Amino acid sequence: MRLMIEMNRKCSLRRLAFSAILPILAAASLAAQPTARPERPTLNISAYVIDAEIDTATHKLTAKAALTLTAPENAEMVSFGFHPALKVNKITDDKGKVLTGERSADGTIRVTPATPPVADQPMHWTFDYEGVITGNEDGPVEGLKLAAIQEPITYLLYPARWFPTTGFMTDRFTAEIHMRVPQGMKVFGSGAQGQPKTVKLADGKPGDEYDFNWNKPGFPGTIIAGRFVGPVSAGMGSPNVYLTVSHQAAGNQLAQTASRQFAFFTDKFGALESGRVNVVELPDDTLPAMYAPELTAIMGSRTGDKSGVRLLANTMAHLWWGSEVSPKTLNDAWITNGMSRYGELMYIEDENGKTALKTALQDVSAGALAYDTIPLSSVSRLSPFSPEFQSMTLEKGAEIFHMLRGEIGDKAFSTVLKAALSQYTDKGIRATDFYKVAEAQSQQQLTPFFSQWVDGTGAPTFTNKYSVYRLGNNKGFRTIGQINQDLDLFNMPVNLRVETDGKTVDQKVDVVGTDSQYTVDTFGRPRRISIDPGDWVLKSSPDLQVRIAILKGQQLVAQNDLVGALAEYQKALQANSQSSLASYRIGEVLFTQRNYQAAVNAYRDALRGDGEPRWTEVWSHIAIGKIFDLTGQRDRAVQEYRLAVQTNDNTQGAVNEARQWLSKPYKIPEAGQ
Repeated sequence: MRLMIEMNRKCSLRRLAFSAILPILAAASLAAQPTARPERPTLNISAYVIDAEIDTATHKLTAKAALTLTAPENAEMVSFGFHPALKVNKITDDKGKVLTGERSADGTIRVTPATPPVADQPMHWTFDYEGVITGNEDGPVEGLKLAAIQEPITYLLYPARWFPTTGFMTDRFTAEIHMRVPQGMKVFGSGAQGQPKTVKLADGKPGDEYDFNWNKPGFPGTIIAGRFVGPVSAGMGSPNVYLTVSHQAAGNQLAQTASRQFAFFTDKFGALESGRVNVVELPDDTLPAMYAPELTAIMGSRTGDKSGVRLLANTMAHLWWGSEVSPKTLNDAWITNGMSRYGELMYIEDENGKTALKTALQDVSAGALAYDTIPLSSVSRLSPFSPEFQSMTLEKGAEIFHMLRGEIGDKAFSTVLKAALSQYTDKGIRATDFYKVAEAQSQQQLTPFFSQWVDGTGAPTFTNKYSVYRLGNNKGFRTIGQINQDLDLFNMPVNLRVETDGKTVDQKVDVVGTDSQYTVDTFGRPRRISIDPGDWVLKSSPDLQVRIAILKGQQLVAQNDLVGALAEYQKALQANSQSSLASYRIGEVLFTQRNYQAAVNAYRDALRGDGEPRWTEVWSHIAIGKIFDLTGQRDRAVQEYRLAVQTNDNTQGAVNEARQWLSKPYKIPEAGQ
């Protein structure tokens, strides 16, 4: 699935941040089709032993998977998720009896047990199967390429269902995997068992066998094999980085970044069960990132890109929140997805300061409220691949953790995270479980907090009315005011800041219901009064509504709905006619449609607008220059590229690109470039 339009893909920090996270969520929430309520699992698979061989020349997978499973008592049929391109040759039980199975319309395999299952009594079935997977055939998720047997990188991602599965990302399992590959390929998975063994492949050629054994309940189902160089590492105990020759120049920098992130998250969350982590390159035709025990993987094109730092941070955080601890049900996905997203933001704060965190939270807030129509506690009603599900569990989940941190303080917040991970290692965690941990560790009553943000919808729009009175006998001033907001059930302490001629006074105000009174005494005359100046509360505002409309437009562009995207961007302009970002996004869509005159007009509007964010200036000049080149006006194009260089704003390599087109005219890339 193409997540963003290719043209000018580098020029949007915001778009890159969103595209970095969206696929991770898609991969982490492939649990089931949307239903009115979570479905009761039809079976549980607790362990796998998989013997597999890949042939990159023919794109073929040949495998045998032995499953340990339990099924509901007396079940007449059980269903497995399975890649549509794979053909099952035979299914046998532990007595050697051949079982009958059939493909259903949704691609799953339905199998009839030889004898009625007994409750809680394990059964052992073996699947013998094979198939050709190039990545171009239909997969288990429409529009997502999750498996491909190819050179130089073969990937069999867990969501590809390249072995029979159930309860994706909710039902944990162990896995012993023996993978045979063409000689010279390196293979990565979970629980590596020593050096590869030389073997003879089915075609008679020499090959290598890699053995993996992850014996803790988890999700060790991703295998990546390729012609990698490395390892590159920042030192003992640091992640090892493996890249192809074409991206090996980024290896040292990526290793340094991975080392800092791994150390940061270890400090914040505690040590992982295994201290071994490999960072492996993925090709650009699949998800931007993937994770499994001991394994993180990101696109090669992102390894040397600044946006890859955030992508890797989010993926690394998933080793704790998603791998070591997982959601018990889809309704609990906001815990792991949200905390991985917030872990990424915490790393940004640690590297670049609180201002960087505050800037990043602006986009998170927009995502949190873009589709906030049902509570997070009921999110399983939505399709797990919908923008609604993704925005809510990722962005609103991150906001909940940010607000919890503001409510209980940094020290207690860190204690809560470590306690939750410690108590639920190798387990699924429910929202109610997390609430108990948070209250126990913080020694605070948090029911109103979680009720508001997990079981409710919407965010307050604060307004402030106040009067200032001079106190007698030179005692200063008294401010008597009222905070108004529109959520009747809202109940949360909110910081109020009173800036005076002298000392600034901060005071917590318990905002309960729509009207909350406060009184603040200050020695100096109040000059400015701010509600939640530190942005610790998710709140609505006119500016946020602009960001929400733009975010929805970007998501529609990702779905190739350009008409719908333009409508959303126009909504943003209606809310703020000076929005440079909205005008720039309109220009992008019109450029893609080759409506050059209208595109130039939109980019000119961006230059005349509010200038937020700052990068819209440099990239608008570059886009206008490209249009002049395409319409045979080279002199005018050169002038625009020079204006771009003069901004000295190299956001996402803008100045570098402007210099590139100064040396030669821009041309539309040919297909495949």
